[in-house]
Amino acid sequence: MAAHLSYGRVNLNILREAARKELREFLDKCAGSKAIVWDEYLTGPFGLIAQYSLLKEHEVEKMFTLKNGRLPSADVKNIIFFVRPRLELMDIIADNIFSEDKHHPARDFHILFVPRRSMLCEQRLKEQGVLGSFVNIDEYILDLIPFDGDLLSMEYESAFRECYLENDQTSLYHTAKGLMTLQALYGTIPQIFGKGDCARHVANMMLRMKREFAGTQNQILPVFDTLLLLDRNVDLLTPLATQLTYEGLIDEIYGINNGYVKLPPEKFAQKKQGEGSKDLPTEPKKLQLNSAEELYAEIRDKNFNAVGAALSKKAKIISAAFEERHNAKTVGEIKQFVSQLPHMQAARSSLANHTSVAELIKDITTSEAFFDNLTVEQEFMTGVDTDKVNTYIEDCVAQKDPLIKILRLVCMQSVCNNGLKQKVLDYYKREILQTYGYEHILTLSNLEKAGLLKPQTGSRNNYPTIRKTLKLWMEDANEQNPNDISYVYSGYAPLSIRLTQVLARPGWRSIEEVLKMLPGPHFEERQQLPSGLHKKRQQGENRTTLVFFLGGVTYAEIAALRFLSQMEDSGMEYIIATTKLINGTNWIKSLMDRPESQTP
Repeated sequence: MAAHLSYGRVNLNILREAARKELREFLDKCAGSKAIVWDEYLTGPFGLIAQYSLLKEHEVEKMFTLKNGRLPSADVKNIIFFVRPRLELMDIIADNIFSEDKHHPARDFHILFVPRRSMLCEQRLKEQGVLGSFVNIDEYILDLIPFDGDLLSMEYESAFRECYLENDQTSLYHTAKGLMTLQALYGTIPQIFGKGDCARHVANMMLRMKREFAGTQNQILPVFDTLLLLDRNVDLLTPLATQLTYEGLIDEIYGINNGYVKLPPEKFAQKKQGEGSKDLPTEPKKLQLNSAEELYAEIRDKNFNAVGAALSKKAKIISAAFEERHNAKTVGEIKQFVSQLPHMQAARSSLANHTSVAELIKDITTSEAFFDNLTVEQEFMTGVDTDKVNTYIEDCVAQKDPLIKILRLVCMQSVCNNGLKQKVLDYYKREILQTYGYEHILTLSNLEKAGLLKPQTGSRNNYPTIRKTLKLWMEDANEQNPNDISYVYSGYAPLSIRLTQVLARPGWRSIEEVLKMLPGPHFEERQQLPSGLHKKRQQGENRTTLVFFLGGVTYAEIAALRFLSQMEDSGMEYIIATTKLINGTNWIKSLMDRPESQTP
């Protein structure tokens, strides 16, 4: 199942296996038959670590979703609650326990906090009078979850909001802990670079934790050469832009959750000859998306305009392979053909699926609305008319387009102009509140606090300088055979990835001036390695950098980093880690107050 995690430069399966081992050990603590009551948000991330089969081996017979009221009946000895440390969930658990049938033979209750135990939650259970009902109270440290051979995520959805709105640094503590776990498995990372306040905090906590464990030096040859910690607020522009890679567009339009996407089923119906399409499926089609699927690994990071050609080329190869059967004359040849059949059939069904997905996306990307929106985004990125009210945004508000679309554009204009003139900002705010409702005043205030939507202060607009120095806009980006990372947004090179690229060569000293214009400090730290663990680099061997995005990363940025890893002369391979995989929509949504009243 997880073979694709071990294909890359760093075998991330080691991390997954460590997580599975701890889960087994906890389940074995609770002897006898078990039912798990899940905090719904955790089911996706856990699915990447352990399938139901592993739970079944350890006597898990039933699984329920955590909700108020009585627990469904289950003839089991143990009930285990798997929950995040949130107070509102403790109230539901208390309700479950009080609703237990008194005539029922007593069952043992256990609670497993993910990723950390919480004194506050235990206090709440005590106040509710149920703390004594638990036989085991434990924590399951699931910080970094391997999503793919080069990608780790904590899936901590509120990290950005907590850091920038609520001044809550819990997520940074979890990040530092996660990085310590990583170093315990893959060796100490000798060099740490960072940019931003949160990056500084995480580095400080890591160094402090390392001092605290000074006696237990791990004797593992370091796998990573460098760690780069990047704050999301150093580059607020990138997530606001519409991603234009295949994977990025799937996420923008349908949303990828824990490696799965749900798609409208019509395109996937298997029509048989002579039958009408009366029985179209109504259930959404669920596809798993990772590099275990050969075709997906090949096309996921391409600009969408290059995907059609790649799919037709693949179709020709597959049909040629099937034609081979006519040439198989001898028993040996026929046997060889038959042995290849399962792989060929899997390739054919994979091709059919991705052709359908590409058609669904193409219907949207060829629409006028998509083109108009993209045109305005690109005008903002190139600095065209960013200082006055934009007529396209006015029209969208007048047509009552989805609020999130409006907020993404207005925030983008603000970021590209280093804030909006007060009267432009007031005009946008007034239009939004009058059209979408005054309850959104809190959302606008949140966006302002996070630095996404702000009035222009006396200082000059630095964005043009940053754009020119870092070459953030490349005219005539080659989408078919890219030679620069700007292909992922058809012209715009993500600022976060440019910083990563410059760090590798020629180094950040060459862009000191620009770094000072971006928020937060930039720094470099070195961690001492035990003697004898210094890497002897072979001739032509690449260095490995772990890039950690604090506050979220988009699939287009991941594609750009993969592109840098594959460049012939880069000499660097990148592994990507983040607090959460994001796109502009779910990112803005996380900053909204009462987003549920807002239809996306």
